[in-house]
Amino acid sequence: MRFLCMIHTSIDVDGTLSSGEMDSLVAEHFAYDDGLRRDGTLILSDALELPDKAIVIRPRGTTLTVTDGPFVETKEHLAGFYLIEAADMAAATEIARRIPSARHGAVEIRPIRLLTLPDT
Repeated sequence: MRFLCMIHTSIDVDGTLSSGEMDSLVAEHFAYDDGLRRDGTLILSDALELPDKAIVIRPRGTTLTVTDGPFVETKEHLAGFYLIEAADMAAATEIARRIPSARHGAVEIRPIRLLTLPDT
């Protein structure tokens, strides 16, 4: 099964790590990624830019509008993700527990839902 492990961090944490701490955290992620690749578990992982670099597309009547930033009233935001292959939720949880950024925020794990077209 495929799982998406979404790394959430708080605006209170952003910018509080020193450059040395950030470099160390990034190095931990690269090492962790290499281990998951060797195990055949990692499909894809990446970090995301801060929310102020985001745009949001929303429906407004019959058109779609584009606005800067997420404009969601929350202290947390999505900071990165891992798309992994695991036998079940328990195995995915064990993998996600070791994500280095889990120490600085939260990791949400969701099974990937496979969509199919109905037979016609």
